[in-house]
Amino acid sequence: MRTLADLAAQQGVGTHSYLIAKRHLVDGFPAPISSAGSRTRLYGGEQVDAFLAGQPVPDLPTEDDHQDLLDRRECAAALGISPRTWDKYKTTYPILAEHKVTIAGVGHWPRHILHQQQTKKAAKVTAPPGRPTRSGDQVPRDQLLPLTAPLLDADPTISAARVTEELGMHRDTAQDALLRLRADRIAHLMLTDPSLTPDQSAAALGYPAGQVRRATVRAQTVLRAHRAAPYLADVARALQQAGWATTATVPDIQRPPTRSN
Repeated sequence: MRTLADLAAQQGVGTHSYLIAKRHLVDGFPAPISSAGSRTRLYGGEQVDAFLAGQPVPDLPTEDDHQDLLDRRECAAALGISPRTWDKYKTTYPILAEHKVTIAGVGHWPRHILHQQQTKKAAKVTAPPGRPTRSGDQVPRDQLLPLTAPLLDADPTISAARVTEELGMHRDTAQDALLRLRADRIAHLMLTDPSLTPDQSAAALGYPAGQVRRATVRAQTVLRAHRAAPYLADVARALQQAGWATTATVPDIQRPPTRSN
């Protein structure tokens, strides 16, 4: 795979000059193979070499293969979760951390490893039945969403009380975890199909109407943040290229967490 810096070096110019000339946007130049919205654009080496040599550009495979390497957005889409939830997954489950492949500074994971992870039984921290509502959490805060997500995958109608029984967390914490997960997934589905309303997305995901009123409101906030992210990333990239950033690489764009109440 090639980054924009690799493409510039291959053609003997600096990255800034390459971007100004927009050589990667000329007619026929291979499209990026990285997922839409990725901060680092990656291009297929064989496709680029063929184009620059004036030869026919080979087509990319159109069917999924178990050896495919997926970036964070593609992994999230394959599992039906948000990229932010995937960021939790990849550090929580050892199999994902062990099989991470870094290409041009970008993390990728084999498709078959995702399938293996999905078939594993989600880790559970059991608690006695009838756990008091106001008792403290037994699950580390950074694992709340990764541990709750598989339960929601298995039962879209799961209640906060059931999550409390399964994981031993505070009832309010369980409610908040379900709220955030459902909102992120509703927003993700609306990004995939802009014709859907929040209520339609919730119904498509199997979420009962009585459980998702707050989640649909939060989903719209998440959706606005996602739609603004590419613009903010372009601004950060332009500032870095102009020498106005304090970092050697393009600064990460982080949206503030949305409130759950």
